[in-house]
Formats: sequence, C-alpha cells, structure tokens
Amino acid sequence: MTNAIHRRIHRPARFLCPAPLCRKACRSERGLRDHYKHRHQAPTALQYRPAAEPQASSPSSAGKNTPPPSDLDIEPLNVSFGLPTTPGSPRLSPPPDLTPPTTSTVDRSLTEFELQGRTIVHHSLLTGEPCDADGIPVDPTVPPRVTSPTPDSNKHWPFQGAAEFELADFLFSQEEMSAKKIDRLMDILSTLYDQLPPFADHRELYSIVDSIKQGGVPWDSFTVQYNGPRPSDGEPVPPWMEKGYEVWYRDPLKVMEEMVSNPEFNGQIDYAPKRVSWKGKRQFGDVMSGNWAWRQADIIAENDANTHGAMFAPVILGHVRRAHRGAMTVIGFLAIPKTTQEYASKLDFRKFRRSLIHTSLERILASLRRHMLEPRLTRCGDGHYRWVIYGLGPYIADYPEQVLLACVVQNWCAKCISPPDDLDKSPDKLRSHIHTDVLLEDDAVSYQDLWKKYGIVGDCLPFTTAFPRADIHELLAPDLLHQIIKGTFKDHLVDWVEKYIVEEYKERAPEILADIDWRISVAPHFPGLRNFHEGRGFKQWTGDDSKGLMKVYLPAIAGHVPPDVVKAVAALIEFCYLVRRSTIDEDVLKQLAKVLSDFHSYREAFRNVRPDGFSLPRQHSLSHYIFLITEFGAPNGICSSITESLHIRAVKRPYRRSNRNNALGQMIVTNQRLDKLKAARTYFSAHGLLEGPNSTSGAYKALAALLGGEASERLGSDVEGKGSQEMYGAGAVLEPDAHAEVKLARTPVRGLPHSIDALAKRLKMPRLPLLTRRFLFRALLPEAQTLPTAQEDLPEIVGHVRVFESARAVFYAPSDISGLAGFHHERIQCKESWYGAPRRDCIFVANAESPEEPGFKGKRYECALVHWFSTFGEGPCEETGLWRVTPDFAGGQPVLEVIDLDTVLRGAHLIGVSGSSCLPKDPKFTKWRSLDSFKMFYVNKYVDHHAHEIAF
Repeated sequence: MTNAIHRRIHRPARFLCPAPLCRKACRSERGLRDHYKHRHQAPTALQYRPAAEPQASSPSSAGKNTPPPSDLDIEPLNVSFGLPTTPGSPRLSPPPDLTPPTTSTVDRSLTEFELQGRTIVHHSLLTGEPCDADGIPVDPTVPPRVTSPTPDSNKHWPFQGAAEFELADFLFSQEEMSAKKIDRLMDILSTLYDQLPPFADHRELYSIVDSIKQGGVPWDSFTVQYNGPRPSDGEPVPPWMEKGYEVWYRDPLKVMEEMVSNPEFNGQIDYAPKRVSWKGKRQFGDVMSGNWAWRQADIIAENDANTHGAMFAPVILGHVRRAHRGAMTVIGFLAIPKTTQEYASKLDFRKFRRSLIHTSLERILASLRRHMLEPRLTRCGDGHYRWVIYGLGPYIADYPEQVLLACVVQNWCAKCISPPDDLDKSPDKLRSHIHTDVLLEDDAVSYQDLWKKYGIVGDCLPFTTAFPRADIHELLAPDLLHQIIKGTFKDHLVDWVEKYIVEEYKERAPEILADIDWRISVAPHFPGLRNFHEGRGFKQWTGDDSKGLMKVYLPAIAGHVPPDVVKAVAALIEFCYLVRRSTIDEDVLKQLAKVLSDFHSYREAFRNVRPDGFSLPRQHSLSHYIFLITEFGAPNGICSSITESLHIRAVKRPYRRSNRNNALGQMIVTNQRLDKLKAARTYFSAHGLLEGPNSTSGAYKALAALLGGEASERLGSDVEGKGSQEMYGAGAVLEPDAHAEVKLARTPVRGLPHSIDALAKRLKMPRLPLLTRRFLFRALLPEAQTLPTAQEDLPEIVGHVRVFESARAVFYAPSDISGLAGFHHERIQCKESWYGAPRRDCIFVANAESPEEPGFKGKRYECALVHWFSTFGEGPCEETGLWRVTPDFAGGQPVLEVIDLDTVLRGAHLIGVSGSSCLPKDPKFTKWRSLDSFKMFYVNKYVDHHAHEIAF
C-alpha cells in the first residue's frame, strides 16, 4: 500500500504591486491588499515641532566579486542627464524643521514663484518652452496629444504576451541565466507540460530580445593608430606603434534624446536653470541650481537670440545615492594601450596614451558639437517638443583621471596652479584653457618650463578645447568618494592615527590598536550600519567600508589619542557630512569654511608622522569644494559612487557572463539587450500592457476600491531596479506622496496577557499601569496643565492591551537613501531576543502638539514605554563634537514614561564613552549588550545624514 502525497495547487504570483519601484508579486487580491496596506498606503502626516536642545533637568524635555582581468583593456565612459530628484519640484533639504516640500505641479511658465517658503527663479531667456512637432510654441497648460501604440494583433511584439516578456526579462536581466541553463529549463518545461516551451532555446530568446523595437541606441566603433615619427632605419618598431586600438561607442546625441524623451522622467526635469533661495539665502541642490548652468544659459542667450526659449541640457560625463533609473548609461569603452616594460616608460608611448584618450573622447562626443550651438527639436518625457541646446557638464573622475583629462602633471592640482609642494598656497588661482593658451603661445616658455613651473603637459590638448563653452579645468567635479571618504579619511587620517599610536606608545601600541578595533566591533546595531566584527582587520576596503568606518571611528579613538588628533578627525568627518547633504545653503557654506580651517589647524598634530607636510592632492581638493558647490550644486549628486555602481552593472557583471575570450564584443551585446528589455518595460508599462496602474487586472481594481479615487494618482508606473535598498531594516520609501509617521508592526506579540495589570506582572514592571494611566490622562485631557496627584483621578484602563516588538519610522531624509519624495524608513526594534540577546533600540522624541480633540471609548491608543536619557554637560564634547547622554535613574530605578507613538521621530544611535581605559575582552560583551554596559554614551550624529541634521 502506498501513501498518497497531498499536492498543493500552484497559484501563480500574478498580482504585481503597482506602487512605484516595487516589484512585489502576490498570489491573491487579499495578499496584494495586505502588502499595500503594510508597505505603501500613504499615512497621515505627522505633525510635530523639531526637538529643542535637550534639557538635563527633565526627561520630558552582503556574493563574491570577480573583477575582469587586467588584460581587458577597456575603460567605460558614462553619460548622464542632470535631473532634479523629486517630481514637479526640486528636492531640496529643508532647514532644521525638516518640513518636506510638496509635490504639487509647478507652473513652468512663471519665471519666479513661491514653493513652501522657497523662492525659485528660472532663467528668463532659456526657458524650455514647449512646442509642437513643427517647433511652434504651444500653451504649456494644454496637454500634448498622446500617441497610442499602433494597432496590432500582438501589442507585446516581438513577445507573444506579457507573460513571455516577463519570463525573458527574468531570465536575462534578473537571474542572468547562462545559455546552457536556459536550454535546460526549456527542456524541463517541455517535458513537464507536454507542449512547446516559451522559447525553443537560448538562441531564440536572444533573437527575440534583439528584435525589440524600443531603445537600444546601436553601438559603433572606430580604430585609433599611432601616426607619429617612427624609429630610424635599422631599429625595431615597437609593437604598440603598429597596433590599432578599437574604441566602441554609442552616439551621445541619440542617447541624450532617448533620455529626454523617457516618459518616466515626466515632471522630474528642470527645463531651465534656476536659482533657489530660502528666506533670502541661496540654496544649491542639483546641477541646474548652480551658477555654472545659469552662466551657460547667459552665454548661449547672448551669443544667439534664436536660442531664446530653448531648453538647456547638460551632459554629465564620468569614468567607470546609484543612478536615477535610466538617467545614466554607458556611451563608450575607451581603449587603454599597453606594452612591454621595455617601452612602457618611453616618452613617445606615454604621449600616445594621453593623446588616444583625448582623441577618442573628441570623436565620441562629436555629434553633440553642432547642437551645443544650434538648438535641436526634441520630444520630451511630458509629450511636448522643445528646442534643446546641449552643453558638456561636470566631469566625474578621481584624481589620476583628473590629471589625465586636464593634461596636468602628476601631484599638481587639475583645478588651480598651486605648486605641488604647497598646494594650499593659492587655491583661488584657477587654471583655464585661456591660461594654458597664453603660455603655449609664449616663445619664452618651453615645454620643460610648462612641465616644471606650471604643471602643464604641453604636448597634448584636452578634448574640451574642441567644444564650445567647455573647459575641463572648470568642469572637473568634486569627488566625495575618492577625495574625502577613501582618500583623506581612510588612506590619510586612519593611517596617520595608527602610525601616531605606534610611534607614541611603543610597546602599548598593539594593545591600544586592538582596543580601538574592539570598540568598533561592539558599536550597537543600527539600521543601515556596517558592522565590523573584527574591527579594521581586513585588507580590501570598499567605499561602503570606509563610509561605515567613518560612522563609528570617532568614539573608538577618543581617549587613546591627544585631543587635537581627535579634533582633526572630527573636523574632517563634519566637513564630509556637511558636503554630503542633498541641499547646501549659504549658512552651510560658512560652516564648511570654518570646519575646513579647523581641520587645517588640527592636522598639525600629525606633523611627527608627516614630516613631508600635508601638500597632498586629495586633501588639497577640499579647498575647492565651497566654490564647486556654488557652481554645480551639492556634490552628493555628482559623486563617483554613482558611476562606479554603473560600472558593476555595465562592465563587471556582463564580463562574468561572457566566455572571457574577446569579452568586449560580448559585453556590448549584453548591454544592448539589457537596454532593449529596459526600454520595452517602459513602453509596455506606459501603454498599460503590463500589470500595474494602467491595467484592468483584478489586482488593480481591488486596490482602486481600497484607495478610492486616489488610486490613479497615488500609484505610478513600474521603473527600473528594486529601488528600496533594504539594508538591515532601512531603505528608501518608494511612494511619491509619502508622509512622516511611525507605525507599529502588523502583528502583536503572542502569548502575552491583554489586561494591563497581568501584563505588568508578566513583564515585571509594577509601575506600568500607573504610567499608562498618566499617558491616557494627557491624551484625553490635552488642555490639563498638570497631572492629578491622586491616582483615583486618572482614567481606568478597561480595554485590551497589545504589545508590539517593532515600529516602522518614515521621515524626510533626502541626503540618505530615499525615494522620489525624499523619504527614508527604518525599523525600530524592542525585542526580548534578537540573535540570542535582547535588543532595545534608542529613539529621538519630538515635542508633539497635543491633539485637538479628546479621545473616546473604543479608540486605539498607540504608545511606547521609554527609559529617558539626559544630556551630560552644557554642550557637546569639545573633542568629538558629539553630545553625551546618561540614562536617568531616580532612587536607583530607571525613569520610565509612556509616550504617544506620534512623538517618536526616528531611531537614535548611541555609542558608549570608553575614555582612556581598554574595554574588557569578554566574549559575552557584544554589540547586542553594549547599551547595557556603559554609564555614558555619545549620541552618534554620524550614523546617517538625517541624524547629522537633527541631533541637537
């Protein structure tokens, strides 16, 4: 007798979440409704006042990466189109009240308007006026004619339907399945269902993807070969002189037009340069808010009156906070000549290497040159046409690339003419093509003089000399990742601190360095915080590792090194966090100037370990940041972290999918297919051919019934990428209409009593009923000035009490990983057991307004039991700049209070103050027990950028 096995019926997850950037698929309408309620439903805005400076007197006050081998002689060139980061209006970090901007539609026909206290003035001549297909201006308030897909029996062509497209996208884009595995999967499907599979094999799948009409600007190539003087008769010709170097590229004009016409960017493009101010003070956010874009518009309008009304589009270039969906793409793979050691150091080979880069860039960008002077009629994402005039914008590059692009000698600055032995001498004397031309035309100045006295490589001209209004010295953008985070902080200061300890403490140095690592490893857990389990003890550092170390390094060294060393590190970290804000105003610029001056002063403490001084190009670059912010906006939007993330997607991963033999051609094909699938998804979604807000599926109907008439406004089309980077309980809020809130978890803790007295007994908290009754008194009688002295006057608790172990905080934090509206979320935990130990997160509490109406029977009161901390001292620590707090106790018992959940702003990160003593090496002393092991804590304002803006 055989036992029958019960087989469940498969229910496909065909109900796709229609929220922007969310790719969640549910198996039922109920599951979709539950998912949407939990993760996406727009909450009621939290009304609160920002927390005042705390008063001490009262508590109420991640797979293994395999990089391409060195013989893959290519370097990707990326192009991006500068976009503001919120729909309809510029996303600008607010002043300290953290009031998020609205997302209401802005009338672009106005040159100046008010937006929640901000004055936005658009350029009066290059205004980006909408036109029809013939270039004739139209009324911007009249919506453009919507083009419908051509009538076809198969609207999903070349696919048989939406399901077939989703399968192709899943196999090729998401899973990156190999050809053999695709064939194997098709064989299994054919056998399992006794019918033909969706694709005969991988060849048919690739052929169908190649047939997609949308997207995919074709790749082209050209060959560069040395044409200079060759060795005299009898001498062998170096192989590199005979070799042709192939450069692959895509027409940047067509790429830019594809970006500008992308309907996903509708409402997110500034069609004209702008000047933004808040209460009379200038603010700098995206590139279009800087002086450079405005100055470019002035020059264009002055030189040619026919450009008036055109749209200015900056082309942001870069080699190798995350691209904005399709706003960045690869336009070329530059050849990197290599030769044997016999010729590598020869002057003619080095000159050829430089010339090849600039010749290639000039050739690739050639199609833009004409339309940097003459506007070109282009369809935009909103359906209108506009006359577009282009300009070479900021160039994102690290220091070695900067000197190569600027034709500047190594160890000199590519922005100014300060000498390499004293780079901070005159950072205000900037380089320019004009300055170089004057020197080149001076017969008294030789090439050797140019090299030694001015740091100019005189035998090669930068590629920007071939383009109007372009000067590479002006366009080189600040590079937060390599100049500050990995450069000045990790490679300089962290290394100098270690050398200082070794030279100063001799025999005790290993013990102190080990304690610093131990302090780093036991820093309490926090959403999004990189945990260094072994301190700094690993060899290969990534940019994320350096950012993570910066968040916890300051408290770890405090007490082990002199105050000036700590102050130098603190000044550098403060400078980094200020420039990484998404919006920087005039007050922040003044702060930057002071912090930079402090850093230059305090770094003299390292003079013993830096006998050669501090004339280092990456440190010197900090002197240019204030000026570059006024030119190009906040550096957070033009950092090399953006281009490096694209390098992984466009180079490393396609290389791994190749057979490693002549991989470049295979990589280009892979990139083109990925672009086609991406463009097809955009097209199908825009025309309602996929599950989503434009679909008539049962899933969307269910959500429409749930949300009422707001459904079509609150649900956007699907876009590239997952978007929400769920790092340890933190990530971006994807909804464009999100609001600040703190929301309890969906499921309460099971097995606990529902009466307050029984719960207090179970939790061993006898004062819990009294504290809860006091909370209810304040909620029911908000006008009462004081609490009653008699407990009988407090309200009785007659309803059920439920306990939740976590809450989700949503708050406006555009400088961190955030969604379209600038909102970020994190999970606040309070658990009895988290990885084997209790977890009690800390929080910031705002001073909330009292509710206007009293409560009533049957109402749900969401509250939190907290243990108060008070500040230590009248101000922050003089060395670290961090506030210190101590837990409050009265009569040996913790000072507890039940507070309204709406007064919780977000999580806070505390790090124990260790002083000069070493921490015990007890294996039980871990990051989970750190908050129970110290008497005093630093309030870590560097745990993320939002905390830096609000922490006191």
